[in-house]
This record gives sequence, C-alpha cells and structure tokens, in this order.
Amino acid sequence: MKLHTILGKEKLTLSFEVFPPKTDADFESVKKAAYNVAALQPSYMSVTYGAGGSTSKHTLAIAEGIQKEYGVPTIAHLTCVGATKQSIHEALENMRDAGVENVLALRGDRPSWMEGEPFTDYHYASQLVETIREFGGFCVGGACYPEGHPDAADKREDIRNLKTKVDAGCDFLTTQMFFDNNIFYNFLYRAREAGIYVPIIPGIMPITRAVQVKNAVKLSGCHMPERFINIVDHFGKDKDAMQQAGIIYATDQIIDLIANGITHIHVYSMNNSKVAQGIQANLSAILNS
Repeated sequence: MKLHTILGKEKLTLSFEVFPPKTDADFESVKKAAYNVAALQPSYMSVTYGAGGSTSKHTLAIAEGIQKEYGVPTIAHLTCVGATKQSIHEALENMRDAGVENVLALRGDRPSWMEGEPFTDYHYASQLVETIREFGGFCVGGACYPEGHPDAADKREDIRNLKTKVDAGCDFLTTQMFFDNNIFYNFLYRAREAGIYVPIIPGIMPITRAVQVKNAVKLSGCHMPERFINIVDHFGKDKDAMQQAGIIYATDQIIDLIANGITHIHVYSMNNSKVAQGIQANLSAILNS
C-alpha cells in the first residue's frame, strides 16, 4: 500500500522505524527484532539504509518480509551516497519486484570509511526525488530538520531547499528527532508559510539510555530541554528506570502533538519492541478514539 493512501485518511497513525543488520552474520537476530516491532501492527514501518548502501540488500529483505509476514506497509530508505543513476534504477527495480511501493529519499551522510567523493551523480536529495518520480510507481518521502539542516547557512535557506525537494515530487516529509515540541510547531508554521503543504510527520526518539543523549546531539545537534536533561541526570544510571522515563517522555511529546492537531506520528524504535510496545500501550485509547 502506498503511504499517501494512509496519510490521506483522517485517522491517527503511529509508525515505527527499524534498521537492518550491518553484516550477514547479524541478519537473523536483527530481523527477529524488526519483526517483533512489526508484530505490534503499526500503521506502517520504515527500514533504514546503511552508510553508502552497505546494507541495501538487508534493507529490502526486511522491508519485504515485514509486508509478507505481517501485512504492514513499509518504506525503504534510499540515499545519494555513492549512488549512480544506474544503481538507483537497479535499486528501484528491486523494490518494485519485492512489492515495496514507498521510498524515503535521503542525501545521506558520508561514511567514515569511504574514500573519494561520496556524491557524484546525486548531490542533493531533491535530485534523487526527481529520479524516483521519473521512474514512476512509488510514493516518495523526504526528511526535514525542525532545527535546521546542519549544512544550511540558516533556517531560511533550509526551508527554501526543503521547498525545492517537495516541488521535485515528495509526497510527505518526516522530521529528524526533536525533544521540544515548540521547535516542531515553529518549524511547521515556517514550512506552511513557505508553501509546503505535504504531510509533515514528527519523528520521535525515545531516549531510554543515557548514552543516547550524546549520540542524539552529535547526530542532529538537537536542543535538549532542561526538563529532559533533569530526567536523564536523575534516572540515567538505572537501566529500567531510564527506559520507563524515556518511554513516558516520548509518550508525553506524542500526546501533546496529537492534542495540537498532529495526526501522524513516527517513532524511531531502534529495533526495541519493548519500547515500541510501551509507547503503543500508553496511547491505546487515544489511537482508537
């Protein structure tokens, strides 16, 4: 099922992101973890793409398996890193043959192990979106950054670039993680003011381990509210308490978003079915209202 069909309905959706294994040896264990998330029957799931396409075959295998085994629509990620027009066409043909109808088009980050120029045929995600549109048959999503893309000169330039990507053919956008909903609301206002009217889906990252805070800041440079920092400082050394607190904080973010008219929520599950299940359980009555 194409995602724009799901997003076009006036119904709350809760979706999860999972990642594929980095090596063949880890495939079965990671697949099991991803399938445990799929067993929760979310509205849809996205499957990430390793740096430089290093996990592309696993991305597709897990996305296809989730659809076949659990009937959950999936989105396969695709990046510009190391990609040529031929390799992108081959990837799209493989997705089509596997029955995957949704693609998240990303520029991607340069892998530390890659030598030479990582962006040759594709320098920007908007160019990748154009190729996918020309290929045809896919619902195309893109990423956006509520606190501004790290490579943009400022937030105005970031919104202009985002508009270019949407105009190239994006059907929806999913945000990078954020921990202060006011940042998302401000971003959403600026996007709408710029004429970006496709669905913008907030991406929520449940922080269930203290070490994730440093990783999140390093990855996205996101702002950590004092309230959240206090939670990590207090509960961070207790594994079970931190997991529970992280689930509750993420749930609180989601409830606030829904109360303010946001109907689609995407959760970065990190392949942790217990975290995904905890959030889903906290929202059970809300999702069915």
